[in-house]
Order: sequence, then structure tokens, then C-alpha cells
Amino acid sequence: MKLSVVILNYNVRYFLELCLKSVQDAIVDLDAEIIVVDNCSSDDSCQMVKALFPTVILIENKENFGFSKGNNIGVAEATGDYLCILNPDTVVSERAFKKCLAYADDKPQMGVLGCQLIDGRGEFLPESKRNIPTPLVSIKKIMGFSKAYYANHLLPSENGEVDILVGAFMILRKIIYEEVKGFDEDYFMYGEDIDLSYKVLKAGYQNFYFGEVCTLHYKGESTFKDKTYARHFYGAMQMFYNKHFKSHSFYNIMVWFGIRLSRLFLKSPSQNNEEVESRVFLSANTERAMKFPFKVEVGSSFWEISPNTQVIFDGNTIDFETIVECMRSSDASRCLTFRILPKSARFIIGSDSSKQRGEVFLF
Repeated sequence: MKLSVVILNYNVRYFLELCLKSVQDAIVDLDAEIIVVDNCSSDDSCQMVKALFPTVILIENKENFGFSKGNNIGVAEATGDYLCILNPDTVVSERAFKKCLAYADDKPQMGVLGCQLIDGRGEFLPESKRNIPTPLVSIKKIMGFSKAYYANHLLPSENGEVDILVGAFMILRKIIYEEVKGFDEDYFMYGEDIDLSYKVLKAGYQNFYFGEVCTLHYKGESTFKDKTYARHFYGAMQMFYNKHFKSHSFYNIMVWFGIRLSRLFLKSPSQNNEEVESRVFLSANTERAMKFPFKVEVGSSFWEISPNTQVIFDGNTIDFETIVECMRSSDASRCLTFRILPKSARFIIGSDSSKQRGEVFLF
């Protein structure tokens, strides 16, 4: 088998459904399998997978094992030559895997391959490509100077060698994953992708950023910019440094200081409850708009939509590659927000901030 797509899920049932529909479309004509590992969700994620995606391999953990162990459990069942570690709050385009695998096949020394990630507003996520978080770089990030933390030698749409990729979308050969012993299970959440990327580099391989492929990552479903996030993130960075670099008391003091500063100034993100004034439903089927319990205009051209409008893409008539490209290419000055009506679904989904939970509208 060529590819195993491993998706670790925890209580994001509707985002998972959208993700799986995009992955299914992306593995057409590929010798591939999809493995969903559920970390003891309290919603109906598992029932949904069984009902709508019977060919997906579903592993139901009886407790929340965290990101590292959960993914390692999924990889243990994988039979593909390549792995794709994929977050459930992502949307991949139809050609994403084929393009990534073609790029990887030409690079025998490739370790981890990542791609361009955008959030629910279509804005580039800089953590798509990062530098090694050395002690100096980490201290600067803790103090709010993040420029050195990101790999800015490449533009978002360029391809090239980088050090660290993000765990929301990672492709690597299974033999290499096993060689470096996968994700370190000492990390429960955050830092494990940095650790894996760095272990692969230390094993003598090269990591690559492939900006030609763009993936939507809502992010707010799996990352909260609050006090708990700060504690876990900086704790993970301290673990990474103690593991890979010589322990240094000054750095430990800076981490301690950074965590406590974050507790003072970071607030739990509030939900965006602003009322939408204008909506446009992009679809070739005008009848679907009649089912929505809110006023919506039906449009046919994304580029003719007025500013300050919420755009609802009809996944029944518009492919994922077009949706992602429209979001990525949209001028921020237009102040558009985006939602997706997945194929054969009765809900609309999206997010206006990578720091907040997204919105699911059932109808």
C-alpha cells in the first residue's frame, strides 16, 4: 500500500466528517487507507464514522491517551509505505496527496514533508515551517519575539528545506517513523511534532516544506490560546530542550517566567458572536439555499462577492481544491468569512479565528 492517512480525533465530530470527505476525494486512484483513532470522545464521532465511512479503519481508545500515543496507536495499524499524520480539523484538496507523494518519491533522503496551512479566514499559518527552537530562539518566543522561531527564508508558496514541520499535516515514510520510534509519548499535547522533526534531522534525513500544496487547518478545534495552552506549550518546550540540549538553569528560569507571565495576561478566548449581515451561497443548485433558516443570496462567482460578506461554499457542486484556493487567494481587505456545506450533509461549518472554536450550524 502506498499511503496510510492517520487521523487522531477528540470531540470534533463535524470537523472530522468534513475532513474525511476531503480525504476520501483525495485518495481516489491512490492505493491508500484511512485510519481514525478516537481518543475516547464523548460526542458521536465514532457512530458517525461507522455510519458514513464504513471503509475507514476505526480504533476506539477507552481513554484519552494524548496526541503522541494516540497517533502511535494508529501508525501501528498502518500498512502504507508512507504515512500522513493529519488533524481532524483540516480539509485537503483532491490533488494534495498525489502531489506530495510525487515530490517525496524524488527525494530518497526526505524525512518529514509538510505543506502550506491556512486558517478558517484563509490566512497563512506561520507554524507551517519553523526553525529548530534552540534555547535562544525559545527564549525570544517566550518574550514575544517570534520571528526567529519561523522559517522565513521561504515564502508560503515556495518549496524548500526546513527544520521543523507541524503535526497537523505531516508526510513521511513509515520506515523512518519507526526508525526514530515515532512520537515521544512523554509529550501529551504540543511539542511532539517539533520533537519528531528534530529526531528525523538527527537521524540524517532532510525535512521539506512543500508550499505548492495548501491545506485548510481550522486549528481552533485543537489549539486554545489560553492559560492552559501556555502551560502545556512552554512545558513541552522545556521538555524538548532538556531532552535534546544540555540543561541550563537560566533557560529553566525563563520558561518558568514565561508560563507565569502567560497566566497573567492570557485570557480564555471568547466566542465570536457577531451577527452576520450578508451571506452568499456559492452553488450551482439554487434550491439548497431555500433550506437555510437565514437569508442568503445565491452567487456563481467568488470574485464578484462584496466585502464584509460570509461566503458559504456548496461542497456538493464545488470541489475542495477550489474552496481552499479561493480562501487562500482572497484579499484580507475584503473582510470575507467562510463556511462550507459538505457534500450530502445537513450542516454548515467554519471558523473565523484560529484562536476560537469554530461554528457548526445544523439545519
